[in-house]
Amino acid sequence: MLPNRVRAWSLVAAIVVALLPQGGAARDVTLLNVSYDPTRELYQDFNKAFAAHWKAKTGDHVTVRQSHGGSGKQARSVIDGLDADVVTLALAYDIDELAAKGRLIPPDWQKRLPKDSSPYTSTIVFLVRKGNPKGIRDWDDLVRPGVAVVTPNPKTSGGARWNYLAAWGYALRKYGSEARAREFVATLFGNVPVLDSGARGATTTFAERRVGDVLVSWENEAFLAVNELGPDKFQIVVPSLSIIAKPPVAVVDKVVDRKGTREVATAYLQYLYSPEGQDIAGRHYYRPTDPAIAARYATRFPKIQLFDIDDVFGGWAQAQKIHFSDGGVFDQIFTRR
Repeated sequence: MLPNRVRAWSLVAAIVVALLPQGGAARDVTLLNVSYDPTRELYQDFNKAFAAHWKAKTGDHVTVRQSHGGSGKQARSVIDGLDADVVTLALAYDIDELAAKGRLIPPDWQKRLPKDSSPYTSTIVFLVRKGNPKGIRDWDDLVRPGVAVVTPNPKTSGGARWNYLAAWGYALRKYGSEARAREFVATLFGNVPVLDSGARGATTTFAERRVGDVLVSWENEAFLAVNELGPDKFQIVVPSLSIIAKPPVAVVDKVVDRKGTREVATAYLQYLYSPEGQDIAGRHYYRPTDPAIAARYATRFPKIQLFDIDDVFGGWAQAQKIHFSDGGVFDQIFTRR
């Protein structure tokens, strides 16, 4: 018969083993989420929620590091070797580049998650100073003489490309021709005094450096500015027509397979579609794609007539080639200044 002390230690060991997660000892896992400019606050909250969810499910401790900047610049950094387990960028074209140029993900990456891998949406609105001293009401007001417009650089910022296409789509619908739309957007960019590399930099230029009369902005970024800096300083103007922006997400296959993080990285992105993930998106002024959660936040978001990039521009590949590639329309109209 075993001595009492041996039996006691055996019992303790059995309890410890029983309390361990299935599959062995808990692991420490670190992910890198490479994202675009205005998602800092969203993912700070989401990362905490996912870490708690994953620990409860598996016992593993997950730390998610964040990297933010202009979406196009972020995509190039990943292609050049930044070890992103996941990317959560501003537009599909930037993630397409990870497949086409980096060979880091498969070309059909958008089919791996619901809603073409876009767990939330947004749109483009205007932020003006309190009282709207320049009387900004719609896109037409942004081409008036004497109105200084702040927007980031479409060559580096995904948000800026959405801004540009929203303005082009408005002009195309109002004036009925590509030539008039080109003239309209050229005039608008003629009113831009400085091009920051990303959306957050443009917000800082407008709100803190007090440059410009109107900021063309992601909807969530405009709400954040009003909430953080005060409704006594800024207000949001909703245009009559804008574009539905669909920021997508993807696991970076070559990185997660090398690091052994595919399971956690996949679960991280899937959790964006969960009720809790969708609720966090709504709280941060991103439009949830889950109908039940979207209904919960329906009164938060203004009603805007929205058009889709596929319908007006033939998708991101076509829009990028015509408007934002080297020597494209944006280069032509901006270098003429």
